[in-house]
Formats: sequence, C-alpha cells, structure tokens
Amino acid sequence: MQMLSHQARPATEDTALRAMFAARKEVFIDLLKWDLPVLAGAYELDQFDDPDAEYLILVDGQGRHRASARLLRTDRPHLLGDLYPHLCDGPVPSGPSVREITRFCLDRNQTAIERRSARNQLVTALAEHALRTGVTDYTGVADLAWLTQVLRFGWQCTPLGRVVREGSRSLAGLHIRIDDRTINGLQHGQIYEPLSFRLFGMEGGVA
Repeated sequence: MQMLSHQARPATEDTALRAMFAARKEVFIDLLKWDLPVLAGAYELDQFDDPDAEYLILVDGQGRHRASARLLRTDRPHLLGDLYPHLCDGPVPSGPSVREITRFCLDRNQTAIERRSARNQLVTALAEHALRTGVTDYTGVADLAWLTQVLRFGWQCTPLGRVVREGSRSLAGLHIRIDDRTINGLQHGQIYEPLSFRLFGMEGGVA
C-alpha cells in the first residue's frame, strides 16, 4: 500500500488520479446523488480540481483506489469560504497553514473491514502530512452522519457553527487543530494506522 504524491505526473500517478476521480463519481454521484459535474461520463471533477489542489490517494498493491482526499488552500477559493460560509458562526478559518479537506472518498469496492482500515489510514496520513509540512489546521464541510464520526476520531475537532439543512442533507462546518497531541489522540481513538506516503497535486486535469 502507498499514499501517492504528484509533482511530475509519471504514468502511475496519472492512473491513480483517474482511479480517484472515477471512485468519486461512484460515491458522490452514483451512490449519494450529489448534483456534481461529470467528465466523460466517468469522472467527478469540479472547479476546485485545479493546479493548486493536492490529493492524498491510498492505493492497493495493484494500484487500485482504496481511499482519497483533496486538500485545498484556504487563502484562495475553497468550498467553506466560497460556498458555505454560512456554516460558520464566526469568520471562516483561513491562512497559509490552513487546508480544507474535501472529497474524503472511500472506495465502494471494499468490504466493511477494508473500508474501515482505509479510512483510518487516510485520517492518519492527513495528520502526519500536516505535521510534516507545517499545516496547523484543517477545515471541512460534513454531513451530520460524517461529522458525528469525525468528532470521535480522537483529534481536536469542533463544529464551526450549527447544523444547517441544505436540500436533503444536513451540513456543518468543522475545524481540526493539528499539533503534537494529534497522533496520541488518534491512537487513543483507535484510528491511528500509519502508512508511508507522498503528496500530489494536479496540473492540467486528467489527460
């Protein structure tokens, strides 16, 4: 297993990106019925999948997608700041050391046990990536069911405001503080499952 990083776009990482965008369509459009754009009938991408976006992608030994997340800078356009600022009781957290976690995606083609392990590995990678790169805070938009899970992971996570009904979904903004207590918190929450990884971003979309 590996967590991929992308700067030079070798073929293996293009394959991982394609697998991630296909998995996002299966989860967010086919399963959850979100109204999102589709590329070539197979890939879910939106306006935030631009050259500044970065991705953590967990793949198995055959290069198949298991889990992924998109990281957006908060000192530029991002979901919470541009589309959902009303989910925050105060100012939207932003700055050069703050990243927004979006499109947290667990592949549907896994058993429940495999999905739980992939979730834990991806959460662990998010924490370790932040600690290695100077990211001090994560933000995000979550539906109520997912927010309930995230609050129990063991890291320092708090809602940014009240839960708001948006169509068929109940959404809330969340804030995660990353510091020297984070790993211990994830360990106590039985979430910590380390994995070596690299981070990557995308330039020019899916070729």
